Formats: sequence, structure tokens, C-alpha cells
Amino acid sequence: MQSLYEWDFSGKKVDLEKTTEKNLKEFGPGLEDPSFVWQLVTGTVEHLMSIDKIIETSAPEWPLDQISIVDRNVLRIGLYELIYGDKEAVPPKVAINEAIELAKSFGGESSGKFINGVLGTVYKEIEKK
Repeated sequence: MQSLYEWDFSGKKVDLEKTTEKNLKEFGPGLEDPSFVWQLVTGTVEHLMSIDKIIETSAPEWPLDQISIVDRNVLRIGLYELIYGDKEAVPPKVAINEAIELAKSFGGESSGKFINGVLGTVYKEIEKK
């Protein structure tokens, strides 16, 4: 989340790979296998356009550029996991709960509720299909 935040904050101008490497060294010194981090970062960016369209559809009263950078990137990661991620490794409800916890820890006071609302809406749509 930190790397995507920095990348988004810079207007997508910083090198995301270098930023992620730096953040892995700084925030994940005991992390034995960073492959999940790379999967989230590269997968989120790879599917960014479709993920952002889903956010715009699921939260029409909140234009993407008006959603806080933290909330926007927590949503992106959560949606990547819900739609494109390995459901065996990270079940949808776990992905939603983790996103809510990230939002509560790093976002504003209503971030958790906002993330829960958007991801919950998308999850219900997925379940219908």
C-alpha cells in the first residue's frame, strides 16, 4: 500500500519498482518471501484501468480524484484481490477485512466504512454472477 500510495501521490511519476524495493527494505526487513507484495503491486497496476472503472461505478458520488490517496489505493488493492487474486490464498471476505483494517489504520475516520461499503457492493455483485 505504501508503494502504491507514493506512486499515486507523485502522479505516477516515481519508479514503482524502485519504490517497492525501498519500502520492502524499510518496512519488511524480516519478510522471507516478498512475492505476495510484488503480486499485489504489479497486479494492481496491470489492472488499474478496470479497477478504477469499478471504483467509479461502485462509488459514483465520489469521483476518483476526490477519494483520498490512501482510500483510493486501499480500494485498488482490495479490488485486485477480490477480482483477480487467488481466492484460495486470500478468500474474498479476508481481502475485504484486510482492506478495512488498512483503511482504519492509515485513512481518515470514515475510511473503514467507505472501503467496506465499496468492496461489499462489489462482492455482492460478484456473488450474484
